[in-house]
Amino acid sequence: MISVNDALAQLFDLVSPNHVETVPLRKAASRVLARDVVAARSQPPFAVSSMDGYALRQAEVEPDAMFKVIGEAAAGHRFEGTVKAGQAVRIFTGAPVPDGADFVVIQEDTTRRGDLLMLGHDIDGKTNIRPAGGDFTQGDVMPAPRRLRPSDIALLASMNIADVPVHAAPRVAIIATGDELVQPGETPGPDQIIASNTYGLAALLEQAGARCRMIPIARDTVASLTQAFTMAQDADLIITIGGASVGDHDLVAPVAAEMGMEQSFYKVAMRPGKPLMAGKLRDVPMIGLPGNPVSAMVCGVVFVVPVVHKMLGLPAAAAPRVSLPLGVDLRPNGPREHYMRARYDGGIVHPESNQDSSLLGVLSRADVLVVRPPDDPARMAGEMIDCIRL
Repeated sequence: MISVNDALAQLFDLVSPNHVETVPLRKAASRVLARDVVAARSQPPFAVSSMDGYALRQAEVEPDAMFKVIGEAAAGHRFEGTVKAGQAVRIFTGAPVPDGADFVVIQEDTTRRGDLLMLGHDIDGKTNIRPAGGDFTQGDVMPAPRRLRPSDIALLASMNIADVPVHAAPRVAIIATGDELVQPGETPGPDQIIASNTYGLAALLEQAGARCRMIPIARDTVASLTQAFTMAQDADLIITIGGASVGDHDLVAPVAAEMGMEQSFYKVAMRPGKPLMAGKLRDVPMIGLPGNPVSAMVCGVVFVVPVVHKMLGLPAAAAPRVSLPLGVDLRPNGPREHYMRARYDGGIVHPESNQDSSLLGVLSRADVLVVRPPDDPARMAGEMIDCIRL
């Protein structure tokens, strides 16, 4: 068995960032920026009034000063002339500041009769002007890589970027194996169960940015598994669920080997999730997950999501951890790294009492995975402990 860190490092070695494609800005949300993007213009592109009022010369601002109003400036409609001594331009929020003006008096501080404007007595020194390039300037860079959030999309639009270079989403083929499985909605036989792992993993990986395809369930025969692997060969990543142990009906490893798989490792010192396998099948990275539902989902969080992130062009990194206070005492941990399902309630982490790897109900209630290192000593309530948010 190898450690979780060693397994993750070997998985990262199996994959590389996907190719770059250009997508319309409207479709770029949540994608990973593949190359630096340079602003095509400044924002604002000109000095802009931040208030409704009158644009004039700051040197002439004093109580009861009189001005002649010579025109108007609105958003999208600038005043084409130049403001000279004793002149003012009616201006609205978002309008370009006229040439010659460097101050906007808000309308509440003025009195106007016809074209005659008189200032009030309590005008502060704020210019009420947003300078050109105050947000960003032409040539400023949005650096890659980064997952594009809604605020990033708005910024790119302001930078006048219509098409965005992003890494292609990894195509992931998910293969569930086992004679005992039927699809949701089908009527199971007396010895069968519903295939749940493929649906949970597809949801997890699509949330991470992958595009998943569920291959028909592979039965416990060489022919069925060979057909499933053949169907998955056009994927960027193959995930198998179950059949990776050493029982008489666990055929994933021998069939994959017969088809040319180069195995990187088998078995990881963790629970749940010990029977994890990885390698390359005809140049396609492959990860063989355990069949127990919770084991498969935990391995998805700990291993597969970070692998997908690297394929998306993000840095190769383990799932982020946070330190949270324990709500209960914990016994010493054994020799394998333990990922305990837990609820985060009232600022405190409460590990579930039953950590059986078949219990999806417990996983569904969990907010975090509590991470216990190998041979971790007993922990007391109130101690801080590493957790991965779910």
